[in-house]
Amino acid sequence: MSKTELSYPIGRFPGETTTPQNRSKTLLDIVELPGRLRDAVEGLSEAQLNTPYRPEGWTVRQVVHHLADAHVNSFIRTRFALTENQPTIMPFDEVKWAELKDARSGPVEPSLLLLEGVQARWGQLLESLSDSDWQRTLVHPENGVMTIGKLVSVYAWHGRHHTAHITELRKRNGWT
Repeated sequence: MSKTELSYPIGRFPGETTTPQNRSKTLLDIVELPGRLRDAVEGLSEAQLNTPYRPEGWTVRQVVHHLADAHVNSFIRTRFALTENQPTIMPFDEVKWAELKDARSGPVEPSLLLLEGVQARWGQLLESLSDSDWQRTLVHPENGVMTIGKLVSVYAWHGRHHTAHITELRKRNGWT
């Protein structure tokens, strides 16, 4: 497999935004992520959790912690966009966060539980939004202005993307 295929097993983010037509599927991706991720890591040994999903990539453990970190941030960003006028959000250095001790060696269960809670809350919040709420904006210092609809689409893809890193690694290594 090429490095690109290993890095992007479901392809790169297609640039879509959440619309009334695709909203149900996007919301399912958000609320079903914790179960899909839990299934992806079910039964993995410590050695398997410490295996990078690709050469020079994060370990399975770091991917799980990254998903919790990133999605907690995105949930908070959504709340800021709903309660403030075009807030500028604070980005985080995901590479440095993945190198912190808890992400490198901590058990995955706390991050799985955190993700279950945040995705349930985020899903409930998103289901309550009006069409105009989906158009509210925030400013990402590196990526510019984006709507809540775009933000949610990015993170629906993000969850599928990183879960596929783990499921594809399991397939390649015969970890069934």
